[in-house]
Amino acid sequence: MSTEEVSKGEVKVRARNVGGISETEVAFEPGVTILAGRNATNRTSMLQAIMLGLGSDREALKGDAEEGEVELLLDDERYTRTLTRRNGDIALGGDPYLDDPEVADLFAFLLEENEARRAVARGDDLREIIMRPIDTNAIRAEINQLETERRNIDEQLESLEEVEKRLPELESRKTSLESEIEEKRAELEDAEEDLESLDASVEETREERNELESKLDELRETRSELDRVRRRVETEEGSIESLTEEREEVEDELGSIPDETDVDTGEVEREIERLRERKRTLDGVVNELQNVVQFNEEMLEGDRTDVRSALDVDEDDDDDGAVTDQLLEDQTVCWTCGSEVEKEQIGATLDRLRAFRKEKLDSIRDIEDRLSELQSDLQSAQSQRERRRDLQNRLDRIDDELDSRRERREELRTERESVSEELETLETEVDELENEEFGEILDKHKEANEIEFEIGRLESDLDGVVDEIEELEDRVGEREELEDERDRVKSALVDARTRIDQIEEQAVEQFNTHIETVLEILEYGNLDRVWIERVEREVREGRRKVERSQFELHIVRTNEDGRTYEDTIDHLSESEREVTGLVFALAGYLVHEVYESLPFIILDSLEAIDSDRIAKLVEYFSDYADYSVVALLPEDEQALDSSYRRVSEI
Repeated sequence: MSTEEVSKGEVKVRARNVGGISETEVAFEPGVTILAGRNATNRTSMLQAIMLGLGSDREALKGDAEEGEVELLLDDERYTRTLTRRNGDIALGGDPYLDDPEVADLFAFLLEENEARRAVARGDDLREIIMRPIDTNAIRAEINQLETERRNIDEQLESLEEVEKRLPELESRKTSLESEIEEKRAELEDAEEDLESLDASVEETREERNELESKLDELRETRSELDRVRRRVETEEGSIESLTEEREEVEDELGSIPDETDVDTGEVEREIERLRERKRTLDGVVNELQNVVQFNEEMLEGDRTDVRSALDVDEDDDDDGAVTDQLLEDQTVCWTCGSEVEKEQIGATLDRLRAFRKEKLDSIRDIEDRLSELQSDLQSAQSQRERRRDLQNRLDRIDDELDSRRERREELRTERESVSEELETLETEVDELENEEFGEILDKHKEANEIEFEIGRLESDLDGVVDEIEELEDRVGEREELEDERDRVKSALVDARTRIDQIEEQAVEQFNTHIETVLEILEYGNLDRVWIERVEREVREGRRKVERSQFELHIVRTNEDGRTYEDTIDHLSESEREVTGLVFALAGYLVHEVYESLPFIILDSLEAIDSDRIAKLVEYFSDYADYSVVALLPEDEQALDSSYRRVSEI
């Protein structure tokens, strides 16, 4: 199909081989467009063409065609959809307006078999319909992730509280060390003054003095080395103690995890594959049933002109008329055997096929629930095995680290003994150099050396304390940032936890508000109120029983005596049921904000509602979409506003 520009706001749809349409082109302007005509005038086929161009996956290829196409021109953009018959199936292609049509199929494309419309009349799970587009598993995964983030932040904040408690102790320790260093420096200054005084009064040879100073320097260095080795031994012992505690914790956790799970993973995987195969089979059956139901619906509506032409009788026969005319009467020609049958009989068969398809869909959902349960069991077993393997690997690493540190500790202990022996030897040699003449000066040198050594040790301790204070102060500076992050995570967690509840509450509120307004506008006599109540019920989910929300539909009537009573959906008239289903679809349309991504609402099969009420209902719905397209019989469309655009030839 060729493309061309469209006027501002205009939407142009071209269709070829769609439903009963061979080829057509229709333009739509903002507001309401009415497709008016009798049955078998391709009104529904035109709606299907619009839906295909917008993104619906409900294929509707003309029965005698091998391929078809829809082109939709909207906002200066061209969108396409192709239909190709392959091995009895219909493949869809092209580039439609929507990437994901699920919410549109449920709440905007309101043909007769629209699932949201029919859910009310069939008594289906209304909550499931509303919540179907919501990925609840993704929301639960998001909640788990946010809870983990919050725990991590809380742990960091708790750690900061310990840091803040430790800072005053470190500041006190810093002050104490600085005071001790000042005292030692004063002692060293006094010792050096004494040495200067003794040096002035004692005559000694250069050689003797050099030897003495050399021995004293060596003695000081050896003491420093011994202190260094002692500190390293203490460090290794502290590390060994921490690793031993960590090993005990890992062993305890490892001991709490069974060697084997109760889940036979091989059997579970086989069962999963079997269920998947069963689901694929059921999906095929459902698709085939849908094709059968759709074909027969189109035959009843008169859209399948190709088949009707093939069944048409010869003009010279004495029959009452062509098959085309008979399709408009109470009887029709059966398109499988050629005999005349009641339309109601075919309709009843279609109802049974629809019920059978619903049974298969229920079976698919049961299989999906079971698959979800089995996959959860399998994942749990795999996680358990992985956790046990991780703990065992961690235990092995701790053992290797313990062996290495114990070996290093023994080496350091040996080194410590060696340095101690060397120190004793040096002290003996220094003692031997002492005599009455040098005894006092030697004592002063030893005292000065020891003071210098002590000052060095204190300064090393002070540097360590200062570094730790700076590190802890940097961490305390992170508190405000962590608290802000915790507030963000907390807010996100509250939002995620309440998101499902909010959607459910909005759906109930939207339905109850709009159904009350619509019933008042349409003036249904003794139908006082229709409303949905959101309740909590205990349901089975796999092997567990959990609390889940459910939507209960309530109907309140007034009897002839003026007393109110609660009725059931089965007792509503067909008109009332259709209106209730349409309003329920509108609630979903608004809750999921379909209008943000799709400018269309499509309405069909409103014949059960009287003309005046159809007019009011169309006007009400038109407030929520830029384009409202409605298929109506001529007698119904006459009641609608004359300003609405009419399309009578397709």
